[in-house]
Amino acid sequence: MKVIIVGAGVGGTSAGIALQKLGHDVVIYDQMRENKPVGAALSLWSNGVKVLNWLGLGAEVAALGGDMADMVYRDGRTGETLCDFSLAPITAQTGQKSYPVARADLQALLMERFGLDGIHLGKRLTDIADDGATVTATFADGTTDTADLLIGADGARSLTRDYVQLDGAPTIERTYSGYTNINGLVPVSEAIGRATAWTTYVADGKRAAVMPVAGDRFYFWFDIPQPSAIPYDRADGVAPLREAFAGWATGVQELLDAIDPTTSLNRVEIWDITPFDTWTKGRVAILGDAAHNTTPDIGQGACSALEDAFALGIAFATNSLDVADTLRRYAAMRVERAGELVMRARARAWETHAFDPAVTDAWYASLRGADGAGIIRGIVGNIEGSPVNLGGGVLAR
Repeated sequence: MKVIIVGAGVGGTSAGIALQKLGHDVVIYDQMRENKPVGAALSLWSNGVKVLNWLGLGAEVAALGGDMADMVYRDGRTGETLCDFSLAPITAQTGQKSYPVARADLQALLMERFGLDGIHLGKRLTDIADDGATVTATFADGTTDTADLLIGADGARSLTRDYVQLDGAPTIERTYSGYTNINGLVPVSEAIGRATAWTTYVADGKRAAVMPVAGDRFYFWFDIPQPSAIPYDRADGVAPLREAFAGWATGVQELLDAIDPTTSLNRVEIWDITPFDTWTKGRVAILGDAAHNTTPDIGQGACSALEDAFALGIAFATNSLDVADTLRRYAAMRVERAGELVMRARARAWETHAFDPAVTDAWYASLRGADGAGIIRGIVGNIEGSPVNLGGGVLAR
């Protein structure tokens, strides 16, 4: 069977590898002209890592991952440690260590494992046609390709998502989350945070954080609550960050000093999409951000896309009525859980960014002296419902 996948991101390439392993002929198209992922890094919690293990990439992903042994919260203004605890219970309960990874490193690994010859860049999808026996994709350059099915992993502004929606249904719109994220990579520095810890400075509804990734680097990010569409010139470099985090702790100032805006500085307004349940139409289905665009507040965006790839592979390995039926079964495995994670992330964004100052102040107070048990319960709760766990992936210790 021939499969067209539109989108060469984490979800599209992992789905491509899964379907290749089942013996299908898979081709991937993407409108990007070179591998330049949005965002410097991502969190791979155990559910995401397990999918990559299932795809045969376990050793390679472990080599890309940072050794994130602990979690630390600090007061953003004073630098005082609010809490400091081990993440080992998450590994023990879920059966797999979690890794922060540089997004470009993971993307390059997935693309290479899929096969670069099968990935066609500079191809912007403009139309989809399903005649009941095959589906044809048309691209902006006038070229077409025809296959037995098409998977749209074409991101938050997905054309495929629009295609699969019911005729006459309102266009699905993204919702601004209320904050901007600035991220990148810097060398590890103990002046910023411990080399084996996820360290987050919090105050005023803002966050400044670092996580270790391979190569003695920190993935950093800053969250700034602000309206959308604020003008930004890349030539300003870190100046807007210095203004937003003026007077913050020494560790934050050290982080600002370490940033090289010419090599690693990304600014992303954070949007999401209210969950919806129409993911398929005939021989076409959606996956990843096209299906469940989320804020990064619980670190499950990439993991959820990887779960899609797992579910899609399982659906095609175990069902044989017809393509449309198998795609519906794939969606049935994913719609409820993926939507729940979107809403959990939205709630977390509300709690941490002072949209209701009393709520955020209460969260700050809960961090002071915390032993981490509640935070760990929340993280494990995001993982335990994963389809890759087959209902038994979390064990009490």
